Amino acid sequence: MVSRVTTFAFEGVEAQPVDVQVQLVGGNPAFHVVGLPDKAVGESRERVRAALMALGLALPPKRVIVNLAPADLPKEGSHYDLAIALALLGTMGVVPDAELSKYAAIGELSLDGRLGETAGILPAAMAAEALGLSLICPAAGGGEAAWSGGHILPAPHLMALINHFAGRSILSPPQRGEIDLAPPGPDLRDVKGQEGAKRVLEIAAAGGHNLLLCGPPGSGKSMLAERLPGLLPPLSARELLEVSQIMSVAGLLQRGRLSRVRPFRAPHHSASMAALVGGGIKAKPGEVSLAHHGVLFLDELPEFSATVLDSLRQPLESGEAVIARANRHVRYPARFQLLAAMNPCRCGGGAGAAACTRGPRCAADYQARISGPFLDRMDLFFDTPPVTAVDLALPAPKEGSAEVRARVARARNRQADRLAEFEGQIARPVNADIPAGALDRLIAPDAAGAALLSDAAEKLRLTARGYTRTLKVARTIADLDGADGVRRVHLAEALSYRYRPPSEMASPGGEARLAR
Repeated sequence: MVSRVTTFAFEGVEAQPVDVQVQLVGGNPAFHVVGLPDKAVGESRERVRAALMALGLALPPKRVIVNLAPADLPKEGSHYDLAIALALLGTMGVVPDAELSKYAAIGELSLDGRLGETAGILPAAMAAEALGLSLICPAAGGGEAAWSGGHILPAPHLMALINHFAGRSILSPPQRGEIDLAPPGPDLRDVKGQEGAKRVLEIAAAGGHNLLLCGPPGSGKSMLAERLPGLLPPLSARELLEVSQIMSVAGLLQRGRLSRVRPFRAPHHSASMAALVGGGIKAKPGEVSLAHHGVLFLDELPEFSATVLDSLRQPLESGEAVIARANRHVRYPARFQLLAAMNPCRCGGGAGAAACTRGPRCAADYQARISGPFLDRMDLFFDTPPVTAVDLALPAPKEGSAEVRARVARARNRQADRLAEFEGQIARPVNADIPAGALDRLIAPDAAGAALLSDAAEKLRLTARGYTRTLKVARTIADLDGADGVRRVHLAEALSYRYRPPSEMASPGGEARLAR
């Protein structure tokens, strides 16, 4: 007799059904797991054997064959333990096979039969619901699984499941985990001076545009970056589900608690390509995926490895990270907003005593670490001037994050209405994601603006990508102004954030310029 229980293998955030088949056959006692298991899955036989012994159950003196079908799909992780144990209990007659056919199971067993926390419960619960199955999971993950809307059976211990199926005690369905309320974040009111930087930060927040801040140390670049999440609207229901699935696979959901705050990830500049884009032995999501529908902040941009930075070029365009393996490709969503900060040169490029003594060559060599194609994907560039003692002595600004957030929300509502026809086709209803085929229809500058852009594109040698991104930024500026059309003034401001001539290294006021 063969007992079957459904479980899941994860390919990115997708949960693929796996049929766990257990059969007892004659021969010398042995326990075999087949079906392309990794070492963690292969070791499940010892965890299952010990858990059954803790319950007072001994394995029959026969060969135990566990097949994980489809056999050509790699099986990774310890979450197969529970399904293997239940199928084995079904073969032994402890749990009725007819009941097991109604369930999928996911969870890791401890040696005493307890069920521990497991990554990927939310996508597994959603996949079980799509298959018309209930999900058995550890009690610690019940709150997370309950967000799927399906029937969930949370169990703290393997014995509790046996008693439930025997009718001796009934396991109650779990309550959904809480939605965390966002604590008050840092406020723009804390930033003195840098009015121009605040303006470009507002434009980036309103349109979902990538932004690079360049300036000397202490000019407030990181301080401004930390305040960007406070300007963004909360996650929508669809975005919350997508972000929570990634967090679940990464094992970052605590007791099923979700948060509508947009992710903000700030990896150190020593991060490897696998850490940033994703990878490793089990192809885990990287920082670009953990920042999905949020912000990825790269401080000290030129200090990152050039190979690591260039690996971001594909996710920035496609909105997904593809991790290649010899026999498969793993895909994770990665539609994030890139925010970066850098000093103009290795010396810092400040003013006065802190000024660079090596001249423009220092800045050119330092910035040459960043490739031109990567810089071309940045929608907005801004030079943050040094903050003076006079700026710091001024009283706190009257306008803070709340006022800017209100303007950003109004601009995003205009974009959502304009892009409603593309629902389901684009990841974010923001100007940065306007489809190429709709640019001419949705962004039609007036005659003066079109002439300015045409002239600037020729003189500044804008690439096709630079041309379209300038149009999108201008559309965002017009939305912040409440204008229906894109005018010359909007395009002029958008162009001012894009172009930096190679010869313009530093202004007389000490303001650093980005060499291109």
